[in-house]
Amino acid sequence: MLKKTRIHLADDHQILIDGIRTLLHTIPTFEVVGFSLNGNDIYDAVRCNKADILVLDINMPEKDGIEVLKEFARKGFPCKIIILSSYDDLRIIKEVMKLGCSSYLTKKCAGENIVEAIHAVANGEEYFSKSVREKIFNTVTKDNPKLNKRALVSNSLLTERELEIIILISLEYSGKEISDELFISINTVETHRKNIMKKLSAKNSISLVKYALKHKLIKS
Repeated sequence: MLKKTRIHLADDHQILIDGIRTLLHTIPTFEVVGFSLNGNDIYDAVRCNKADILVLDINMPEKDGIEVLKEFARKGFPCKIIILSSYDDLRIIKEVMKLGCSSYLTKKCAGENIVEAIHAVANGEEYFSKSVREKIFNTVTKDNPKLNKRALVSNSLLTERELEIIILISLEYSGKEISDELFISINTVETHRKNIMKKLSAKNSISLVKYALKHKLIKS
């Protein structure tokens, strides 16, 4: 029997919920098991319908998305969380990621990214829409004279996130600093680091720096 990813939708606009539900209904491995129009009932609803993933808006009535996330952090996460918001403010993105979200999408690109994001999060990965990813990365790397941004687009062996990690390692960021800058846990940083080293057959961080220099990700 096909195992389905159970999804709960939370937004204050019924029309948006209906649109996403219609889209997700076309994916055989997805099942929308419930929805919420305000923040008060989300935690109990998610636990009751045993959702695997919650798609959550920040701007919710009665209890906003930030407060919902704090409630989840306090009581324990019964599911993984994807933020789907009209906001792309870096301060908000940073706050919600530190509260335990797995993904952040802006509503203007929801139609093209939501399915991909759910697949990624269901597989234990994180996912950001392109505009959010660029905003995060640009704040980390802006005005750094060692960074060669032009070389990033030509490197296909590593994912975008892995490129960010290897660059920051090469720029002598610590695991804690990478965690803070990319809004991910130290454990996630270490997982990415191990995956990078496996892909590149690297033995240590020096090997990663050599790779970054060889492929002109950073300037010597």
